Amino acid sequence: MISTLYARYYKHMLWFVALTLPLFWYQAESIKSNNDIETWMPRDTGVRQIYEQFKLDFGAEEVILIGASAKELSNDAIEALAGRLERLPGIRSCWTPGRLAYRMEALGVSPEEAHARLEGLLTNPDKDMVGLSAVLSEAGTKDRAGTVAQVREVLKYCQLNSAHVALTGAPVIVTELDTLGNAKSGRKFFAITLAICLGLLYFSLRHWNLSLGILGVTLWGIFLTQSIIAWCGGEMNFILGSLSVLVMIFTLSIAVHFVSYYSDAVASGEAKPLDHAFKASFNPCFLSTLTTLLGLVSLNVSSILPVAQFGYAAATGAVVAMVVGLGLTPALLMVWPDCAVKSFRIHHVDFDWWGHFVNRHRHGILAVATVMLCVAMVGIVRLRPDVDPVDFLPRDSQVLVDLGRVEKKLTNVDSIEGVVDFTGKNLTFVDQLQIVRELEAVLRQQPGVRHVLSLATFFPNELPDGALATARMFSTARSYQGEDGLIAADQQLWRVSIRVEDNAIVGGGADRVLHSIQQKTAGFPVHFTGMTPLLDSAQKEIFSGFWESFTAAVLTISLVFLISLRSFVGTLIAMVPNIVPIWLVFGSVGFFGMPVDIGMMMTGSIALGISVDCTFHFMVQYNQAVKLGATPSEAVRIALQHSGEPMLDSTLISSTGMLALCLSSFAPTARFGCLMSAQMIASILGELVFLPALLCCLPEKRKATNTSAASEESAESSATPGDLAHDEIEPQIHRLPAPAPHIGHIGRGAKAPRRADSSFLN
Repeated sequence: MISTLYARYYKHMLWFVALTLPLFWYQAESIKSNNDIETWMPRDTGVRQIYEQFKLDFGAEEVILIGASAKELSNDAIEALAGRLERLPGIRSCWTPGRLAYRMEALGVSPEEAHARLEGLLTNPDKDMVGLSAVLSEAGTKDRAGTVAQVREVLKYCQLNSAHVALTGAPVIVTELDTLGNAKSGRKFFAITLAICLGLLYFSLRHWNLSLGILGVTLWGIFLTQSIIAWCGGEMNFILGSLSVLVMIFTLSIAVHFVSYYSDAVASGEAKPLDHAFKASFNPCFLSTLTTLLGLVSLNVSSILPVAQFGYAAATGAVVAMVVGLGLTPALLMVWPDCAVKSFRIHHVDFDWWGHFVNRHRHGILAVATVMLCVAMVGIVRLRPDVDPVDFLPRDSQVLVDLGRVEKKLTNVDSIEGVVDFTGKNLTFVDQLQIVRELEAVLRQQPGVRHVLSLATFFPNELPDGALATARMFSTARSYQGEDGLIAADQQLWRVSIRVEDNAIVGGGADRVLHSIQQKTAGFPVHFTGMTPLLDSAQKEIFSGFWESFTAAVLTISLVFLISLRSFVGTLIAMVPNIVPIWLVFGSVGFFGMPVDIGMMMTGSIALGISVDCTFHFMVQYNQAVKLGATPSEAVRIALQHSGEPMLDSTLISSTGMLALCLSSFAPTARFGCLMSAQMIASILGELVFLPALLCCLPEKRKATNTSAASEESAESSATPGDLAHDEIEPQIHRLPAPAPHIGHIGRGAKAPRRADSSFLN
């Protein structure tokens, strides 16, 4: 039936792929990149809700901060630059030290005091750098990249280069992240990945046309996945930059599975090799895709939106990979039916000897594994999260250099925002002003606080005595309220902006300062929000999200094993070797002191979903041997002989594909690829060492003989029970259906199975 279907429609399928490939490529290229820092903050949390309310009350303000050399630019030149910036459509207003000082002087503050109050914000004590604060308009917020480019053009027009000015701020950082994390920037390492995969395909298939064809339909699947994301209104971000490599690995694995089955069927003289290959490959490929889906969908438990989006996007890619691998590979084989898979497996490993070695030393291996696990747990305890977007920038980035200069000379880009709530207190404006001043005094005394700004900062220390002068001063202040964004809700909410010195407290930072000021201001009607509290909340969410998603993946995949094996003990034995290597890798990360970012947090669930595929194939061979009467140790040796090399090959090839991500200049993508590759390599320990050792420890189950003659013959035999079982079972195992080959299980020469994985699944 399959052969008839493809004989009639394979040309239509391939023409459809060829004609829609440009469309899907165009759709994939049209996806917008969004690395807005706020999208990476936890959603549906109390901290996030407070921040969203703050934006509603005071406006979603985004600022480009320009640090200019005071030696190169005069005050008049700075004011002229501010005027040019304000004429840009994306800039609402531009503040300079002179303009803010003028506001204070208009309310009665002396010029000396006014400039002193700006130190740590737009000026510094050395007076070698001044700051310009360009506030984005609504149009500028919608087009950050365009606005940042226009600001750079103004600086270039004014002949101000990087030696004269430093450009930073959230819009600048987000624009740089979008540039580094979009699809265009990843073309270099993606092209390298394509070259590696093409080489591996040709090395295994020795057929250029078929290799190029499989790579072509793989690209079609990648673009289709990205098009589905675009049609669903999705956006690209730095985590989704690795999606194309994942889809490629999934698709190539399934396609090579199918080609290997087809080649074996042709070699064995099957009348309809295409039908045979499809029937043989469907069950193992379906189970592999299912476990991968479970690992990916488990990421949805995270409250960080891009992580959940990646889970759904990668799950979509896994489904597309299965459709492409099982649906389009047969069409290619109709065009080039004379393919012959060649073996390139590692032949220097004697897995029969290895099976004997594991059996003899099984208790020692498990003891060493237990010690390694305990040591890894110590490393896991030392893991520390880090979601600072600045760490995602390359070390040689000009944006990072400018940020460092501004933070060193002027002020921090991020701030802690305090909201003083006078709702329902029936206080006069003067009383409110006095309370805010007292709060400012407490805040300035806290270590790590660099600058405090509120509406009270603009008023003189002593208010005028005359009623007329006081009224005039308040009238002037009210005229500025709509521009400053420092009070809201009819003067019931006052904003206090706190700039923090990250290195002010050894071993602390902005989060330590936040906790300190929360304790010291407990008696004031104030609560704190801003990016610093959000980052602190996100760091806590990394650990909770990691354990929640990993636990969900373990439970759901364990359920699949339980249904398949119908044994709690078998499920436990199958899952432990897949969990322990992941813990070992994360324990090593903790010992080396590497911070865990959002991308690294996801790798545990993804690696688990991929690595259990090897366990399925190993357990198939083990169960078949046990059903024929082999002891656990004999079954382990037989399973290693059949599955050891393809498991080793597939892991090495998949991890090599992941290593291509390390070539990315974008740190999150490189870290994701590095950790994924490390976990896939570590999974070999689980599949070839821990799993066989656990199975060898199972008690031997002797089966009752059918006749007394058979029993006597067995008793009189000079061979040992183990040797007899191995001699009788090994030939039968070779006649059993072979498991589905992995991506590295190419040309093993085994007969294609007539009933795939029946002893395991039924």
